Amino acid sequence: MRDQAEITAQPNPPQPRPVGLVNWLGLWTLYKKEVFRFLKVSIQTIAAPVATTLLFMMVFSLAFGAQRGEVHGVPYTAFLLPGLIMMGILNNAFANSSSSLIVAKVQGNTVDFLMPPLSSVELAVAFIGGAVTRGVIVGAVTGLAVIPFVAVPISHIWAIFYFGLGAAIMLSAIGVIAGVWAEKFDHLSVVTNFVIMPLTFLSGTFYSVEVLPEPFLTITHFNPFFYMIDGFRYGFIGVADSQIWIGVLVIGAINGVLLTASYLLLHSGWRLKS
Repeated sequence: MRDQAEITAQPNPPQPRPVGLVNWLGLWTLYKKEVFRFLKVSIQTIAAPVATTLLFMMVFSLAFGAQRGEVHGVPYTAFLLPGLIMMGILNNAFANSSSSLIVAKVQGNTVDFLMPPLSSVELAVAFIGGAVTRGVIVGAVTGLAVIPFVAVPISHIWAIFYFGLGAAIMLSAIGVIAGVWAEKFDHLSVVTNFVIMPLTFLSGTFYSVEVLPEPFLTITHFNPFFYMIDGFRYGFIGVADSQIWIGVLVIGAINGVLLTASYLLLHSGWRLKS
């Protein structure tokens, strides 16, 4: 009788936690993992990009600042800075999501996020959200770091937020797509060196596209990176090389396509489950 009473008195075994429509705890956990992953090596992921931007600013200021004069009514350094900040946002947003996926694939750790009860939407939100966070932090720290050296006006705060956040989302989604597609780090280097860097350098980061002759001026307007940098710079100096509403529509449309593609790739499990 005593044994029966002891068995009866034992607590019930733990039950599975109900997830509900959205697994908020799992989503938050994966997002925190993505953020802490780059914060643990912040000297490499945050301090290094900021130092690189400061070096770019110093070199271009010394080489062209005095001779270049004003661009769109502002000193060349003030014109240059938004492009450099945007370049840091783009590179780091892409690096975070793409490297997270390729490292998991190379080390065989994809099961860590495929086995938990996380939907494809939640996976996409966590990976892209972590990468966006890194891109925004790098952009913000870079802006704060150059305040003592460059006086940059702020004309349209909404444009700074819209194009800065839109650029981070775009490159984070591209990073997810590239991370799923890539089978080794060399594949990511191909995307970085032959897609992202050329589009960034040829989009008006260091110059106004108005100085370009045809057909290069027209070709530049087919570069989505041009609209990100142009719109972001418009938020600071109040002058753009294109119609700002076109940039708003282009960034919104491309992000819609890329976010959908990221979700579909994660949902398919292509090169993740095999």
